[in-house]
Amino acid sequence: MANSFTKHPNSINETYFEHMKNALRFVVVLKCLALAGVIHSIFPFWFEKTVSNGIKELNDILEKRNKT
Repeated sequence: MANSFTKHPNSINETYFEHMKNALRFVVVLKCLALAGVIHSIFPFWFEKTVSNGIKELNDILEKRNKT
């Protein structure tokens, strides 16, 4: 059973708790980006590049993680 919890984190050179911390950080960032997107939909002059830049940054983090 423990292998089910550690297989994926180990495959990207993280411990279970490192993976949990990083995954939860992504959740928080994505929620903030979603909120910025909702605000931008109402006020298109606010947060013009926030969501697209945020997604690019998250993708860069994932790409670097996958290369190690």
